Amino acid sequence: MMKVGIIGLPQSGKMTLFEILTGNKRKDGVPLSKATPGSADILDARFDALVSMYEPEKSARARIDLVLLQKMEPETIARGDIFRDIVDVDAICHVVRAFEDESVYHVDGSVDAVRDMDMVNAELLIHDQIFVEKRVERLEKALRKIKDEAQQKELALMHRMLAHLEGERPLRMMAMDADDEALIRSYPFITRKEMVLALNIGEDDIGTAPIAGEILTRCEAQRMKAMQVSAKVESEIAMLDTDEEKKEFMEDLGISEMALETLTRLCLEALGLVSFFTVGKDEVRQWLVRRNSPAPVAAGVIHSDLQRGFIRAEVMKYEELMACGDEAALKKAGKMNLNGKEYIVEDGDILNIRFKV
Repeated sequence: MMKVGIIGLPQSGKMTLFEILTGNKRKDGVPLSKATPGSADILDARFDALVSMYEPEKSARARIDLVLLQKMEPETIARGDIFRDIVDVDAICHVVRAFEDESVYHVDGSVDAVRDMDMVNAELLIHDQIFVEKRVERLEKALRKIKDEAQQKELALMHRMLAHLEGERPLRMMAMDADDEALIRSYPFITRKEMVLALNIGEDDIGTAPIAGEILTRCEAQRMKAMQVSAKVESEIAMLDTDEEKKEFMEDLGISEMALETLTRLCLEALGLVSFFTVGKDEVRQWLVRRNSPAPVAAGVIHSDLQRGFIRAEVMKYEELMACGDEAALKKAGKMNLNGKEYIVEDGDILNIRFKV
């Protein structure tokens, strides 16, 4: 399961966003002194359409783990707690305040999204830089005593990483081969993780204000995804009783998709994951697998026996199934294909695995 950590400065709206995404409400007066776990279904309109078509006895969406991390403030940064928590996630969602509200204080006295995102990014870079500098010291000390080829290779890599970080570039932008990856696999680097910037805007800016060019430029320069959300408004939508009311409210405000749908879509893209489905009258289910995975690997996501005894994958394309109306029409049109071990699973594929153990 994918795990995304939510970070941000005090009063950025990260707790509100976490509560919307997970449905978990923090108790009043409880300080945000440690990571708070939660989870949420991945929203995908294709899943809903398949459930409507098959009317299964049960259905299961893929899920995402979400973790609300401690505030990014001097005390937690100095102690290092926040960084230890970030190391444990697959991707980071950085909530940045862009809304004006006199009743909600700002730690720096004014709202400035560019300043805030730069400050947090700088802290993450410094964390990795300090680790690399200490590692360089240890390796140089060890190599003065005894020459070791593996340590020499690692030292050369650390010098490259240090130069990269000193150029204020996150490590996710640094080219590394398989040997490099193996050398640092166990190290607690933060800027190697994929990152989504969630700009928390005010109600008046919904549907009218595009993401500022300066923010997009910075995101592109640091290989970050970007989205806009009004956490306050979405928390109000979440309190409505019916889906019809929610849809009507969203249309009135010009909100095309909810924050969870946007965030999970961007996280899947960033982490290189695609969705595939299994269908039937008994169950419709959504699964996640690494992009460019062959069919047996996707089968293994469902169950290890399916990968071990894989014979063929019967593949239906979602768009073709919807266009034909049902499986019988799809089969008649000659668009239900049998594929072997070399078949690469694509986003939206519907698989039926044939296997023998």
